[in-house]
Formats: sequence, structure tokens, C-alpha cells
Amino acid sequence: MPNRLLLHDRHVAAGARFEAVCDWDLPIDYGDAAGEYAAARRTVALVDRGNWGVLEVTGRDRATFLHALLSNEIKALVPGQGCAAALLDAHGKVQVVLFVWVLEDRIQLVMPRGLTEKIAQALDHYLFAEKVSLRDASDETLFLMLVGPEAPATIERLAGVRPPEPPWSHVSAPLDGVAVRLATGGGETGGLEVWVSCAAAQGPRVWDALVGGGAGPIGVTAYESLRIEAGTPLFGHDVDESALLPEIPHERLVSYTKGCYPGQEVVVRIRDRGHVNRRLTGLVLEGDVVPPHGADVLADGAAVGRVTSATWSLGLGRPIALAFVRREHAEPGRAVAVRVGERTVAARIAALPFGR
Repeated sequence: MPNRLLLHDRHVAAGARFEAVCDWDLPIDYGDAAGEYAAARRTVALVDRGNWGVLEVTGRDRATFLHALLSNEIKALVPGQGCAAALLDAHGKVQVVLFVWVLEDRIQLVMPRGLTEKIAQALDHYLFAEKVSLRDASDETLFLMLVGPEAPATIERLAGVRPPEPPWSHVSAPLDGVAVRLATGGGETGGLEVWVSCAAAQGPRVWDALVGGGAGPIGVTAYESLRIEAGTPLFGHDVDESALLPEIPHERLVSYTKGCYPGQEVVVRIRDRGHVNRRLTGLVLEGDVVPPHGADVLADGAAVGRVTSATWSLGLGRPIALAFVRREHAEPGRAVAVRVGERTVAARIAALPFGR
């Protein structure tokens, strides 16, 4: 049975249709996916991130411990700051992409809920004499996200404050009498975003306040169009442990001045003296067929890549996809094809993000 969101009943009341997506029963739409997409692009919309979780890292050595393991700068961050980062293995392959929020007394590592136990075990493997404790606080925490050009103004109107502009900067505030944390998102939807974190028990009240403040919910159909148009890979779907960090969009995940971390030598060597054999890129397809996950990308009749995500783009009005494609075939504008069942569909390589 798929997992249910904490706010499942709220989605039912809003008219959601549900489908099982990555082990979760998620709202696909609320009767008008195109309208939901338009709200996210033009005004403000609300995404339930209840399938995301958080590891809390405490102890006096927490910052130096994480700094030595994650791909981005951690030690220099002060409370109220944050970043996106990756945990790699020694070969430079991605174990997880996560968001780091630094608080006064702890550091929160925000990631999909299905990964928290695995990443806690991976981090614990590196613990020796450091004064660090790890705790999975996912069951106690709910994440929501406002998206759209009016997201910051909406949260300021409702909570009296907005987070600073740098991605993953965050502040605490009251929202309808509930203590929340507000974080500026990293642009996964291609626009402005504000994450809202609160105690799980207060989730329905916070949801109601946001919806009452004008942020209508959007489902997976609209969100996937936003995400794929923005060229944002989803860990566990587009990116897994077979991917090298330099094969994916990684500029915001890496500090090249921080020193050593697992996989750092591979990342720097590829930057300075080598190249990757494949990379994650975009595809624009002819016709109206949306290819399935794993569909082969073809060049001259031979497989040169595979589709990782695909959707009908509500912004472009045609099928688009993310795909790993061999380097020599991954130049924008290059003609390729995608195998869908017994047929092939013409496509071309597109730079990410789409439509820019």
C-alpha cells in the first residue's frame, strides 16, 4: 500500500484525484491541471511536501562533521543560512541531494522521506570521536511549499516576514498562531519558492491558513511540468547512485574552495582534466506521445541514452523529457529519437532549463 500524506483528507476535500507515485499516494490534480500550472507561473500556488523528511544533526562538532562529508560549504554558514549539497561516495557518485538549514542549536538536512534512514546510516558510518548526534525527525515535521511570483509577498502578508533572498536562507515566524520556519527555495520549479516547515500536528492548521490566504493547491501533473521545464532532476528518479555528480546540473551543489570530502578528487579531476561520458539534458519530442521512464534515446538507430522523466509541458504545449545522453550526442539542437513501444518518436536535444 502506498504511504498517505498527513494532509490526505484536506486533498480529498479539495477534489484531488490520487495516484501512487514513488510509494506515495499523491494528488495528481484537483480537476484543472492547466489552471493549477497557470497559478504557479502567474500568482501563487501550494505544494504539499509531506513526502519529504528531515534529519536533525546536533552536537558541538555538527558543522565540521558535515563540512567534511558534503559537497558544499557548511562550516561557514551561520544560523539562518543554508545551501543545497550532495553526499557522494569515494568514486564521486551521488548518494543523495539534500538541503541544509543551519539553526542555532542544530542543522537540518531536508530530503525525501524514503532516504532519511539510509543517509543516517551512511553518516553514522563516518562518526568516530566527533560530538555529533543524528535524529530522524520526519514524523514530527511537515513541509509545504509556496510557488509563484507572489509566493514571498503572500507569506509576508500571512506571517509578517519573508525569508532573505539567498536560496535556503530561512527565518522563524508565527503563522496563524503556529510556529513555522520559512525558507527561500532553490528554484526547482523555475520560479520563486518559499518552503514552510511546521510541527506535523499543526500541519492542517497551517495548510488551511495558506489556502485561505490565496494559495490554491497544485498536484503532481502541474508540479512535474514546472520541475521538468526548469530542468530540475529528482533524486531517486532522474538521479541515483549510478550518477556522477558532474553528470547532472551541480553548480549550486559544490564548493571548489572548501577542501576534501568523499568524491572530491573525482569531481575536481573531471572539472580540470577530463569529461563525463554522459550528461543529463533535455529532450523536446514531436507529436503528443509522452515517453515512459527508461525509454531508449536513439541516434543512428543505436541507443545513446535513456529517459528519466517526461511530461506533457503545460507551458510549451508539447512533450518534454529529461534524459541521460552520451556526451557526443548531447549538444542542444541535435536530432535524436526516442523508442516508445514498437515505434520511434523524433526528438531533439534541448538545453536546460527549457524555453530559456
